[in-house]
Amino acid sequence: MTLSRLVMWRHGETDYNATGRMQGHLDSQLTEVGRNQARFAVPALVRFAPEIVVTSDLRRAMDTATTFTQVAGVPLRVDKRLRETNLGLWQGMTSAEVDEQWPGARQVWQTDPTWTPPGGESRLEVAARAAEVVADLDESTEGTAVLCAHGGMIAALTGHLLELPVAAWAKLGGIGNCHWVVLARRTTSGMAWRLRAYNAGITG
Repeated sequence: MTLSRLVMWRHGETDYNATGRMQGHLDSQLTEVGRNQARFAVPALVRFAPEIVVTSDLRRAMDTATTFTQVAGVPLRVDKRLRETNLGLWQGMTSAEVDEQWPGARQVWQTDPTWTPPGGESRLEVAARAAEVVADLDESTEGTAVLCAHGGMIAALTGHLLELPVAAWAKLGGIGNCHWVVLARRTTSGMAWRLRAYNAGITG
């Protein structure tokens, strides 16, 4: 068995998103806006007819995923390997606070996937653990799977699965709250993943 399509869906807005704080592994909550974003996205995601949804174990992703599975009746699995990047000492801080204490470090982190925030993990490490989830799904699912996770993790996993040069990962833009990335395979071009949509979603 191998997956034919992978939809990677970012969670809705959280209280940390709304106040401009970096979350990482901190377990922030969806705002009312975030809950509405998840509800509005459901009709579009249903059209992908996923066989399973796998979510990060962080509450913001689990609550977003549950909004979908309760409507679609799709099995839900929780996997901590889909967590956002561990930002170490930066977690809970604003960008301005990070820049004050570690001048220039955030810019390096944004452009170099091999660089690790103090006490955290690199995007390469994030992509490697998330890719294990996809490999597991390849052994059990033939159709479409949805991963409900986090913006940084989704961007890193996209770069990894598309086999982009690591130096080019930073060219992938951010993922909006409750937006998604779609990758698909075509048997005529081997089993390589192809990008079908990036940062797609419902606006407004």
